[in-house]
Amino acid sequence: MALKPDKIKKEASFDAFTDGKQLYGKKKGKLPAMGWNSWNAFGSGNTEELTKQMAERIVSLKLKELGYLYVVLDDGCYKPERVNGKLSNEEVKFPGGFKALADHLHRMGLKFGMYNDVGTNLCAGAAVGTCGHEKEDALSYIDWDVDFLKVDNCYYPFDNATFSAPENARYVFAPNIRSVRIGGKKYSAVKDGMLYGNCASVKKEGYVTGLGTFDGTGPRYSPCGLRSSELVFEIKSRKAGQTDIVIEYASGKREGVGAWLQLAAEDRLIFDGFLPETKSEKDFVLSRSFKLKLKEGINRIRLMNHRRQENTLNSYARLLKCLKEAAPDKDILYSACEWGKTQPQNWAPKVCDSWRILNDITFRVGRDGDPGHGDWAGDYTCSVTSQYNKAVIMDGFSGLDKGWNDPDMLMIGMEGLSLMQNKTHMAMWCMMNAPLMLGLDLRRVKKGDELHSIIANRELISINQDPLGIQAKRLYCSLAATRPSRSYIRDINRVDILAKPMSGGRFAISFINVSEKVQTGDFSLSVEDIRKSFGALIGKAGRYQVLDVWTRETKQNKDGIFRVKKLKPCESITWIVTPLA
Repeated sequence: MALKPDKIKKEASFDAFTDGKQLYGKKKGKLPAMGWNSWNAFGSGNTEELTKQMAERIVSLKLKELGYLYVVLDDGCYKPERVNGKLSNEEVKFPGGFKALADHLHRMGLKFGMYNDVGTNLCAGAAVGTCGHEKEDALSYIDWDVDFLKVDNCYYPFDNATFSAPENARYVFAPNIRSVRIGGKKYSAVKDGMLYGNCASVKKEGYVTGLGTFDGTGPRYSPCGLRSSELVFEIKSRKAGQTDIVIEYASGKREGVGAWLQLAAEDRLIFDGFLPETKSEKDFVLSRSFKLKLKEGINRIRLMNHRRQENTLNSYARLLKCLKEAAPDKDILYSACEWGKTQPQNWAPKVCDSWRILNDITFRVGRDGDPGHGDWAGDYTCSVTSQYNKAVIMDGFSGLDKGWNDPDMLMIGMEGLSLMQNKTHMAMWCMMNAPLMLGLDLRRVKKGDELHSIIANRELISINQDPLGIQAKRLYCSLAATRPSRSYIRDINRVDILAKPMSGGRFAISFINVSEKVQTGDFSLSVEDIRKSFGALIGKAGRYQVLDVWTRETKQNKDGIFRVKKLKPCESITWIVTPLA
């Protein structure tokens, strides 16, 4: 039986994304997750024995005491096919089964995490995705006593997600629109319509294209602003009554041009489905007639396709719903790994505790003693700075009432990053309230060595785990004369200054040299600058105690201006500032 996308319920529609309401019992108030994930260290080669060794290292390195609790199995742990419709353990790699492994971790005071996918297959290919199997999978995860679920987005049948058919874009973009006929009167899409959002555009041939949502998988587009588009006609009616509307359209099957149209009057959905396929993207035809109820006055008639976001929300929500039905009192931390494709910062707070903002931070993962490779800079997503550049301006989307932007796992301990870059990587993630999921083979770490001193930095972790749960805001950027907190800047030849409120009127401030060159200048920020953004959360005093998170040295500041004159390549200087009398 062919799968079909869900009928969109009111509470999961695009118009409800900003209502602040969670679905299916999702709880608020969780701080960013901390733990270890198997992917960067071992790829699909993780085993039960390796997992137990990593858990033992978490305890012996005293990482558990710092909050690293979740031990998460990533892709490669299941059999490649379902057994009697259910998920089951790969018997060579995980001979003891998942419940026994969960019990083992729980006895150690740790938490057990697993992986799946909202598509039909996992990213590594196993045909065991949750799509169409949410109920039985939820029961399995409850039986296995899972505490954390990372859910990917490969082979997703309702979008051109990774490894799914490119023509599935037909679900998530509207057809090209040339005109509408309302009550027999023709309105040009170009001359009479208005475009909202940044995705759609006007073609010189006289039609509108791109009615959908930007693909956010790569780093090209900013996460800020309206990432989807609508074509809106404002129709004035002298009296309330019913008329008809016909759409002149041409459909396609690729990113930017699809066949699925959503038609609404204000927020009343009239039609939500496929229009008949046309010969080509430029062979325009007239649709059937749709009934349109008008009110007296101005009526906003909307042509759009928000299904890229709505379909994905429904898929993640369906699994959450089944988990809650199976065990209403069990709270599983729910991590969406759909790579920022559907702009999850808009919809994921309704169901998830964190959401990936881009594709993987590295594709060169470890295996068989190879520690894997990470990069500081890169053109695509595979670098510290590619992830940071996007996440640093996303503070408006995160918080205890929403959840957390996830720029992927920490690459500390992989080859390719220097000691300085590892330290700044950690500082960035802590300031941005990112989940702190270690991705290295912990057998390479010794207590007190350079790697341990970074991942076990109590002061940095206290910034990430501060109970206020507020992501840092970028208040200064040497390449942004205005609006540094929202300007999407991919050029790494710059210095950023981030500030983050902490409990008790304290705040953290981080000077970050994003570039691989020495930076000199008068890089400064005042208490008043910070208070303009955060108000009374920032304590005001005549003197301030300044704690350097790396050296543990403290000093006093009397003028309320915090400055740095020189930063080494990729260096960060991070302070926790406490107001004194």
